[in-house]
Amino acid sequence: MADSRRTELGGFLRDRRTQLSRTEVGLPPRSRGGDTGLRREEVSYLSGVSVTWYTWLEQGRDINPSRQVLESIARTLRLDASEHAYVLSLLGYSAPPAASAPPSHEAPAHLKRLLDAWDVPAFALAPDWGVLAWNEAYERLYPGIGSVAPENRNLLWMVFTDGYVRRLLPDWELTSRRFLSEFRAETGPRLGDPAHGVLVERLREASPEFRAGWDSRDIQRFASRERLFDHPDVGLLHLEHHQLALSDHPEIHVVVYTPMPGTDAAERLARLRE
Repeated sequence: MADSRRTELGGFLRDRRTQLSRTEVGLPPRSRGGDTGLRREEVSYLSGVSVTWYTWLEQGRDINPSRQVLESIARTLRLDASEHAYVLSLLGYSAPPAASAPPSHEAPAHLKRLLDAWDVPAFALAPDWGVLAWNEAYERLYPGIGSVAPENRNLLWMVFTDGYVRRLLPDWELTSRRFLSEFRAETGPRLGDPAHGVLVERLREASPEFRAGWDSRDIQRFASRERLFDHPDVGLLHLEHHQLALSDHPEIHVVVYTPMPGTDAAERLARLRE
């Protein structure tokens, strides 16, 4: 482990220790010095770590504390999620698992502005694959998106039940199964969520193809790839499908369709704008 990383860890812990409110961790204010700042001995006691070991950490000594020790110290120092992950990363540990986020029902304003800045089709997906927002280019690709009832404005629901979407995808059988396997891979943690169960049961009743695909239990992680769209106004579009996560809202994914290199997709999208 590079000494610079150990030095940074020691300095970071020392900084947070001296800034922490004593009453926040259940300790009385000092007679001199007030409520701010803990002693090393106090941090070690509250964390269940020896004073010597904690002192060596702050001094940047060549030691290898376990993840459990760092987790305990992070809790004592009341580190937030970013600070907690930073401390772990300095000694080569992965970030703690993020709490499972509930489905978002509205896109942040800055995300809507980002979508509107693109002249290629793009939209935002909630964790349950509800479509939260889209830009004009996407609405030109799928003109019915704005009129879909909010409870049905879910990408998987539209792929398996909307006749326009089915006609739009010349390889619908392949694409729909691919979407389903990606949906299952992403939403595994939500299997106990009643809303997830309702969506799956609605789809099982509405679509025999969904029912067969769901029962097959295929799993596939997302990968950027070429997509084909047979638009009634401009014909066959060769687009590349990308998916991005927002740093400040990682539960929301942004889907972007860009022209596939070596095709006339850019010209056809321009004609669609006109």
